[in-house]
Amino acid sequence: MPVSGERVTVTRTIAAPADRIYALVSHPQGHVDIDGSGMLEAAVDARPLTAVGDTFDIDMDREPLGDLPMGKYKVRNTVTKIEPGRLIEWNVGGIETPPVGHVYGWSLAPAGDDATEVTLYCDWTDIADWMRKVDREWPIVPEHMLEQSLDKLETLVTA
Repeated sequence: MPVSGERVTVTRTIAAPADRIYALVSHPQGHVDIDGSGMLEAAVDARPLTAVGDTFDIDMDREPLGDLPMGKYKVRNTVTKIEPGRLIEWNVGGIETPPVGHVYGWSLAPAGDDATEVTLYCDWTDIADWMRKVDREWPIVPEHMLEQSLDKLETLVTA
């Protein structure tokens, strides 16, 4: 049963061409650079993502969020959808566990010659049953964290 707030989406028009933005959001190191949560520390073996099935590992530290006493851990991410220059989506799981069912994604649409409508989303509607049974507040990734990521992305691409 879906819970209110399981999909969080933010959209903004950024004064930069889509290909410039896509180059950043399709690279794991870019995810660290633009993360608004303060919990991503490093992208290991970072290289641009080019196909469904590409994987990348991120070192996480939940302590800055103050929500879960999990400390530091590593998360494997797998690209589930990709349309170069337009869309990249990835599923999050653990290094030794299958994906737990939540996805993040960047969607880009030209909004003029040098502007792009950028959408960032986090969707938890397909999380695993064992995750759903955990008592938690929704949304797990609040809108303000995605807004902070858009702020950082805008600063990086317009500098």
